[in-house]
Amino acid sequence: MTYPDGQRSPSPVSNALSLFDEVRAQTEVLVAPLNDEDMGLQSMEDASPPKWHLAHTTWFFEEFILKPSLPGYQPRDERFAVLFNSYYVQAGPRHTRSKRGLLSRPSVPEVRSYRAYVEDALRDGFDRGAFDLDQEQLEALVTLGCHHEMQHQELLVTDLLHAFSYNPLLPAYFDHKPVDLSTVKETNWTRYDGGLLEIGHRGDEFAYDCESPRHKVWLDPYRLSDHLVTNGEWIAFIEDGGYETQTLWLMEGWAVREKSDWDTPLYWWKQDDTWWTYTLQGPRPVDLSAPVVHVSYYEADAFARWAGRRLPTEAEWEAAAEPTEIDGNFLESGHYMPLGRRPGLWGDVWQWTSSAFSPYPGFTPPKGAIGEYNGKFMVNQMVLRGGSCATPKLQMRSSYRTFFYPHQRWQMLGVRLAADL
Repeated sequence: MTYPDGQRSPSPVSNALSLFDEVRAQTEVLVAPLNDEDMGLQSMEDASPPKWHLAHTTWFFEEFILKPSLPGYQPRDERFAVLFNSYYVQAGPRHTRSKRGLLSRPSVPEVRSYRAYVEDALRDGFDRGAFDLDQEQLEALVTLGCHHEMQHQELLVTDLLHAFSYNPLLPAYFDHKPVDLSTVKETNWTRYDGGLLEIGHRGDEFAYDCESPRHKVWLDPYRLSDHLVTNGEWIAFIEDGGYETQTLWLMEGWAVREKSDWDTPLYWWKQDDTWWTYTLQGPRPVDLSAPVVHVSYYEADAFARWAGRRLPTEAEWEAAAEPTEIDGNFLESGHYMPLGRRPGLWGDVWQWTSSAFSPYPGFTPPKGAIGEYNGKFMVNQMVLRGGSCATPKLQMRSSYRTFFYPHQRWQMLGVRLAADL
């Protein structure tokens, strides 16, 4: 293909390499404010240290591209394959997930050196045309590795927030960015006619395996709220006994609420009659008009029942979002907290749906260890849609499905209500 001026368009591989450079640079921006002590923090089994995220995303390129496809490639350290494999059983043994924070070695400089070593090898392989893969295969693997790293950028941000929240100093990850408090807007609803529709990925652009195949669904007419549930609305839920009213809760959710002693979203507390929350900008008064964040599926479901509404299905959300522009508060904004300043279905917080994370009709995972990416997690988790203030905008598309267990709260998780007609 050529452009009108006669210049050739970039090859798919050069496009993939450009994406690689962009994504790797963004990760470096995220860790730039951290010291070596920060880089080793692990606050719970679900989270990982920033240093581990740097190394694991590097291992991904090494394990799935360089080692099998670049003749003559020698790993920097064979032992890293054990330390930085996450859950890929077919890729070999793995270090215990809950003990990643005990890995004081390799040091941060050694991890950075490993990262540079793999980057140099990948670029050199491109320059020499040395990979034992055709261009389409190489582009697909590099692009997958980039999107994998973007997922870990989001995890790095939210894992760091969780770790910092245990520090009585309530440190700020970066200099405070002033945000004007907005006024609470009146709730409006958009009607969707439903009918026989298609959802799932279509086209030639990147998507994860779990977004396909595209398939037909039937939707009855429905409505979606034009704004995410706000902190002010959540406070009304709290003050009306929402966390004490068992009939609002799923039985399993109530058991988790009692065991975990939930009575507010994660990171909230009340001081001198004012609600406060901890963010990566440090402690802040709760913005009543901003979207509520760090709530579990169980809490979201209970709130919807209290409000006389329900959570949308993922098909309802996707059908509404597919024709809209992807515009919202994403990772690139640099706030790393929901703002609620833009209308629309995108950004600020991931939105819980009532849909279980399960395979679409006809789903077949890829062969080999790459096939473990999503398929083996399709049980006991719930789908969320729309992206968050910690999600790179580059990742977003209407078919994108993320998923978490219904009790989890440390991600940027929020609520949009739906209703039947």
